[in-house]
Amino acid sequence: MRKLLSRMALGVAMLSAVTGAASAQQYKLRVAHALAPTEPIHLVAEEFAKAVGERSKGKVQIQVFPSEQLGINKDILEQVRQGAPIIQIADPGFMSDYVPDFGVLNGPYLITGPDEFKKLLASDWYGELKRKSEETGLRPLAFNFFFGVRNMLGNKPFRSPADLQGVTMRIAPNPIWVETFKALGARGVPLPWTEVYGALAQNVVDAVEAPLGSLTASKLQEQRKTLSQTGHFIAFLGFVMNDKTFRGFPADIQQILTEEAEKAGERMTALTIENDKKLLEDLKKQGVTVVSDTDLPAFRKATAPVYAAFPKWTPGLYDRIQKILAE
Repeated sequence: MRKLLSRMALGVAMLSAVTGAASAQQYKLRVAHALAPTEPIHLVAEEFAKAVGERSKGKVQIQVFPSEQLGINKDILEQVRQGAPIIQIADPGFMSDYVPDFGVLNGPYLITGPDEFKKLLASDWYGELKRKSEETGLRPLAFNFFFGVRNMLGNKPFRSPADLQGVTMRIAPNPIWVETFKALGARGVPLPWTEVYGALAQNVVDAVEAPLGSLTASKLQEQRKTLSQTGHFIAFLGFVMNDKTFRGFPADIQQILTEEAEKAGERMTALTIENDKKLLEDLKKQGVTVVSDTDLPAFRKATAPVYAAFPKWTPGLYDRIQKILAE
């Protein structure tokens, strides 16, 4: 009997030790992005890290790295896919390297604003897209981070596609940008974001396109003084991590990460909408000419063929998107 009790006590002690070790386990993650620490995306990433730490009672520790400190977007996303403990702030264009249909979310003049994008994220189609991403090793935690309407900054107005003929435009290094600016007649020059200020200063490129928050955070208005409101892309970002790493977390940690990522996206969207109004006025005060009489129908017509330029996209993809938006 004594031996039996002794074995039982030992078993309870071992179970307690294992449980205690599991409860005390800590998880360390890094959040990586390419943008300046003054941008809203960095603020919400820091808030996300703090909220996850508090809700997990310190089990999850997250450090945020801005300004490509961990590397350029494309390289970091591949590291994430291979298992690096990083949450990458990713663009749909980079996700399309792994799941081609993701690229349509960056399409020119696809949507009119955050409400329509929210409708896409709530659709069965996006659910399918998310599952395909997980099969490649990439798990989107949330993709509801409104990054802003992308406009063009140069030394002359871009009122129509005719004004872009032969212009060297810095573009993001992914296919949807390449095809869009080819359709507009510009010469797209892919460059990491951290190199754009110098490229403008040295006239390596004539112009740049980005949301207002990115343009002003990088002080690009010091180099170019004419902002054309072309609204060619309405940009959203997402928090993406390795799927296997995510599934290795306890269920409560998975829930915390997912819920806080969604909250961060909502916060980012509200901040962007609020900030853009102020930033436009600030640019005017700094001597930037804001061109609002752009020929948007001409831009839409010129970029319409872009949706036929991606043979890897699922046939009928654009029509399916339009059907979802019309519901």
